Amino acid sequence: MPERHRLSASSAAVAFGVCWLAYFGVLQWSVVRYRVPIVLTLTAATVALALWQWLGWRVSLSRAGVAVMLAGSALATIAVPLFSYLTPSGLALATTVLVVVPLVVAALLWAGGARASRLALGTVVTGYAAAAVTAIVSSPRPRIDVWVTLQQASDALGRGENFYAMNWTGSPGIQDAFTYLPWTAVLLAPGRWIAGDIRWALAFWSLTVVVAVALLARGASGTRGSGAATRHTPSSSWVWTTAAVAGLLLLAPGTLTQLDQAWTEPLLLAGIAWWAVLVQRGRAWWAVVPLALACASKQHLALLLPVLLLWRPFGWQRAVATGALTGVLIAPWFLASPADFVHDTISLLVAFHPIKFANTLYLLALNTFGVTLPFWVTGLVVLGTLAAVCWTVWRQQPPLASLLRWLALVLLAANLVNKQAFYNQFWLVGALVVLSFALSAGGPAAAPRGRGWPARRHMSPSDRPRSSARR
Repeated sequence: MPERHRLSASSAAVAFGVCWLAYFGVLQWSVVRYRVPIVLTLTAATVALALWQWLGWRVSLSRAGVAVMLAGSALATIAVPLFSYLTPSGLALATTVLVVVPLVVAALLWAGGARASRLALGTVVTGYAAAAVTAIVSSPRPRIDVWVTLQQASDALGRGENFYAMNWTGSPGIQDAFTYLPWTAVLLAPGRWIAGDIRWALAFWSLTVVVAVALLARGASGTRGSGAATRHTPSSSWVWTTAAVAGLLLLAPGTLTQLDQAWTEPLLLAGIAWWAVLVQRGRAWWAVVPLALACASKQHLALLLPVLLLWRPFGWQRAVATGALTGVLIAPWFLASPADFVHDTISLLVAFHPIKFANTLYLLALNTFGVTLPFWVTGLVVLGTLAAVCWTVWRQQPPLASLLRWLALVLLAANLVNKQAFYNQFWLVGALVVLSFALSAGGPAAAPRGRGWPARRHMSPSDRPRSSARR
């Protein structure tokens, strides 16, 4: 019977690896093209995530599963069309890095052991840094409105001007609006001020996620502290988990395009990851700060607050405090020009036309059937999913890892009926799912514990967030 449990858990890990690869593979393909198979794959991923969560399947990272994902990522980088503005030499160099590095990391993680795990982690960080430097240097002026607006908003911030009241010079897209919430500009501006490009700051925030992953994995393995138990706990377990999760986050298919295009979702992931670290360590009130910074950076993260309000380790008081702090953080720009702020961050986006490259059910209905989904239909899907997730979280009070996946499901459902969702929005969903694996109880050896499909529904004491005792 134990053998069957190990086989089941291993099969679950490989199945997740195949799904992860299909999800990110079609995302790389989606830039910049609309295809029905892409929409269908993303829809199937939504259904799979919902079933995983509601049926309580236990899925863990394994050596075989991680090897499938990383080797597949290298293959996807070669085989799937890749969009970028890099020069031919820069593209060749960056592509080589994003092919060789995942293969090396996969081999090291397959070998296991403390030394190989540390080498794998160092290789992930070094490889991502090399790809980021290559992308920024080789594509100094990407032809996308995101980069133009963030660059010029950073300049305006340095001059003390209100970037919501500006028009952009040389933007190939939107020219009269800053569609993000203000702290996107604030948190990325140092990259422009210090090194001339906001993407340096974006790469920095991406690497802070690796630190957060390490802390989550170390906390989940119970190796914090300096006692005898700590000294006798194999360090390779949480280091292996850190390297695997970091590799899946930073080396996913499409990473090069995300770096080149200055898409800001890694900034949001950093806020959520550090929120999770502080919650795990029993510092839930401090966790309000990174979460509020993330919410003050992009509008759709507001969808997560009702779920967190009902999750007792964080609770309604901290959720309300997060909303209040978010309001305080954005207030200076709103008060400077309410009309400009509302136009740029709300009105323009609501009235904006469907984007032909958005691989969503909204575009499927429009392109295939000539039907424009009314707002009430898309709203029903989003609010219905949110209500179902809120109800389930309130009833089950899941552990932190499962909660991250519930949050991912809310965002994924919202993306799927959006008229302008792209790689970056879907990337954040996949990143949250991968981040949840950092909370596994240490390394590939932990994968066989318990059942594979489905899992037991109760939480063990070690699964419960540490902050629950400090509400």
